[in-house]
Amino acid sequence: MGLEACGTHGTTAALAMLNDAVKKGGVMASSSVGGLSGAFIPVSEDAGMIASARSGDLELSKLEAMTAVCSVGLDMIVIPGETPAEVISAIIADEAAIGMVNTKTTAVRVIPAIGKKEGEELEFGGLLGSGPIMKVNLTKSPKKFIDRAGRIPAPLQSLKN
Repeated sequence: MGLEACGTHGTTAALAMLNDAVKKGGVMASSSVGGLSGAFIPVSEDAGMIASARSGDLELSKLEAMTAVCSVGLDMIVIPGETPAEVISAIIADEAAIGMVNTKTTAVRVIPAIGKKEGEELEFGGLLGSGPIMKVNLTKSPKKFIDRAGRIPAPLQSLKN
């Protein structure tokens, strides 16, 4: 689509345009449209995504932004095994918030690679392939926020009544 690499600025816009085209094509091709229609972005299941993650062009924060316009959420992302539970919880909370605000289904499938660090590879074996271990922002902790527990409330839908 004209981007030098997945993850560069413009990636989210290109993904939104791709999803729009796929959905419009699906509507035109069928009198009975159902299910999910659009792009899935599993990092460890696509050669292009793997290459962009390995090179550092694609980061977790860009993946999170892309989920606002794609069909699912954060999928098949390998993270360092030493990532604290509260950071993983905060990653899930961020994705849940995107789903809630956009009224869409999202999910998180992150894989902590025990004993491995950022930049290394995790080999899944067989047809499952491998995945680069992506950087997780550990400079500041979300622990106090996560320890508060609770839930993410549904958004306000209208003030027109």
